[in-house]
Amino acid sequence: MKSIKIKSLVMVGALFVAQGCTEDFEKINTPPTTLSTIDPGLILSKAQKDAAFSEGYEYPNNQFGSWIQHWAGGVLISSSRYIQQTDDNLWNDHYALIRNISQIRTQLLKGRENDPKARTKLAIARIVEISIWQRLTDLFGDVPFSETALGVDAVNNQPKFDTQDAIYKKLIQDLDAALSQITPTDDSYGTADYYFKGNITQWKKYGNSLKLRLGMRIRYADAALAQKTVTEAMGQPLLESNTDNAAVPTFNDATNANVHPVLNHWLAGSPDLKYLAAPLVAQLVNSKDPRLARLVQPTVNSVKAGAPAYKGIGVALTDELLKTIIKDDYSTASQTTFFNKAYSPAIACLAMSYSDVCFYKAEAALESWGATPDQAEKFYQDGVRAALAQNPYNITTVPADFQKELSFTGLSKDEKLEKIGTQKWIQLFGRSYEAFIEWRRMGYPALKAGPNLGSTNGQIPRRAIYSSRETLLNKTNYDEAVKRLANGNSYTSKVWWDKK
Repeated sequence: MKSIKIKSLVMVGALFVAQGCTEDFEKINTPPTTLSTIDPGLILSKAQKDAAFSEGYEYPNNQFGSWIQHWAGGVLISSSRYIQQTDDNLWNDHYALIRNISQIRTQLLKGRENDPKARTKLAIARIVEISIWQRLTDLFGDVPFSETALGVDAVNNQPKFDTQDAIYKKLIQDLDAALSQITPTDDSYGTADYYFKGNITQWKKYGNSLKLRLGMRIRYADAALAQKTVTEAMGQPLLESNTDNAAVPTFNDATNANVHPVLNHWLAGSPDLKYLAAPLVAQLVNSKDPRLARLVQPTVNSVKAGAPAYKGIGVALTDELLKTIIKDDYSTASQTTFFNKAYSPAIACLAMSYSDVCFYKAEAALESWGATPDQAEKFYQDGVRAALAQNPYNITTVPADFQKELSFTGLSKDEKLEKIGTQKWIQLFGRSYEAFIEWRRMGYPALKAGPNLGSTNGQIPRRAIYSSRETLLNKTNYDEAVKRLANGNSYTSKVWWDKK
């Protein structure tokens, strides 16, 4: 039944296409057995699933995931070698998500903000929408925002590009408003809600945790607003354990569309794009990380030789270097866990984790934002332990030879931030958008660009490229936005909050 339910969601988008031109036409063409309204729960389910799954497929893994050196990338995805191309699908997919989820507030439940049967549903949908907007602007920078997703009666095909700082201020304001509307006694979405099965208390924690993320993201761009936002969030209930993780279930006995996106990468992707990057594998090996064998596959040739070993491929390699690569000398993701259709229980697809929150709390404590610096180490340790305990690692006891990675003893503030950033980088494996976003914000771990110069003169890209459709259909506003970018619409321009 679960599998059937998920499959049915693909039909939701089709329900938005047909709209009658006149009242009579609509009446004539609406049979008495046809649905005339859409269940908001179906829209929520689809938005949650599509937003979460989109991070871990083959393409984002080998573009953004290669830029931050989780995955090796290769010639089949030229952007992994810093060769610039427009991110049309990424742009279109995010706006499709926003158009769909926003229909809950602009159409389906519009005007029912004080109705207990709709009030909290509206707030939950708004929180999900805010999380999607945040990711969109984090990837591109300035984007059309205030003049979009206003409903079918206010469609604007040439919206202005709002500045990222204005977008962040409005997202924080809108999130506060949504959180104030969440009421424990209201109706919720029940099982249509993949994250929390309609648990309103958990939605409050998630919303506060999203506020914490919004605040931390802008800490180097607007310290005053960041401090205010983070301090307020730290004073509210946040995700408290892995049981609070916002996640979408996956099903290994279903079609490829319903397996974990990293498993889909294995089942439906190219054999040349399944390899991990050298820095990730080296970090796990050198730190004696207990996740190693459950994240990385030993190389084929080392297993044949009777001495299993792990080795990643360098990223953004030149044509000459690629010719020297013998794939059996390098590691894919683990074929016992992520790349294993028989793995049980199926790995849930994370949207936000307790570990995420712990690392933000550790960072906030170092700034004395809602906590004290002496609390930072405990928050950090909680984050690492939570990451180790996540499926498919399921490590509940930290091995003695990994204990040093949990200590802040004798470290400077920057060294503590480096530890937080590095462990977050590992924890975000399989969530390639979020990993790329947080790596740019924190600057850790320190990564060296691959040897192929590409379009960046050998620099790791810092942002996605606007859709080519904007240059054709919204040129005036597009041109204004591009003027605000230091290096134009390029990989080397930085978004507003990117100061590292």
